[in-house]
Amino acid sequence: MKPIRHLCLLALAFTATLHAEPIPESLRQNGWFIGAQAYTFKEFTTFEAIAKTKEAGGNMIEIYPGQKMKPGSDVKIHHTMPEEAIVELLAECGRQGIRPVNYGVVPANNAEEVNKIMAFAKRLGLYAVCSESTEQIAAWEKAAIETDVKVAFHEHGGSMSNPKYKVWHPLYIRGVVESRDERVGACADLGHWCTSNLKPVECLRVLEGRIVSVHLKDKADFGNAAVVTVGTGVVDVKACLEELKKQKFDGHISIEHENEWKDNVPQVKAAIDFVKANPK
Repeated sequence: MKPIRHLCLLALAFTATLHAEPIPESLRQNGWFIGAQAYTFKEFTTFEAIAKTKEAGGNMIEIYPGQKMKPGSDVKIHHTMPEEAIVELLAECGRQGIRPVNYGVVPANNAEEVNKIMAFAKRLGLYAVCSESTEQIAAWEKAAIETDVKVAFHEHGGSMSNPKYKVWHPLYIRGVVESRDERVGACADLGHWCTSNLKPVECLRVLEGRIVSVHLKDKADFGNAAVVTVGTGVVDVKACLEELKKQKFDGHISIEHENEWKDNVPQVKAAIDFVKANPK
């Protein structure tokens, strides 16, 4: 069998079970859908990030734009990547037993770009797309309805001193998505809320019913502090997990350990184990 035909068959076998929603029940671990954000492994390729996610005990991955796809290749993960690269990516996910569930954080400047992103997500069988481009909310909502792929608005650290950057606050996100289709909601970044001097569990309550996905990391302190192993910092992770259970959250949790970049699989594993130790 020729290599490209072999890859195509692998990809077809894998995508045959893919749907935008929901994430397959068989992937639950103690009730949770849990894996890693590929950005955690930004010093490596996506193929290597897939392997590291598996090594850490996850079975799903959130990919992001701009990461080199595999060693020895110039192809990067992006919603404009060629079809043959998509086939190869899906085949590698199938080979490793790691499901791609999300794509982001990805910006969109107009409705046309939103549609390209969402078509890419649908092609990959993703559960959601993660973005901060709330100004395109009408286009995101329309595309979410058409593709049945969820949209999660993400937040980095921010403050009232920078009024141009609004998505950092959960009340702003709540206002953006409140009257929109239920497929449009929030990516709850627990660590970045601490960067913004907000208490993550309180932010989760603000966004009750609209949380699509979670970025889980811990911080040494509030403000611009280092990322630390989950359970050792100021994020009350256990309380956050209890709140998510109370809300009947059923999206995925992506572990982010933005530290020890060259060797952070142990920290990702510790985070996954922490979540699993608090069954849903």
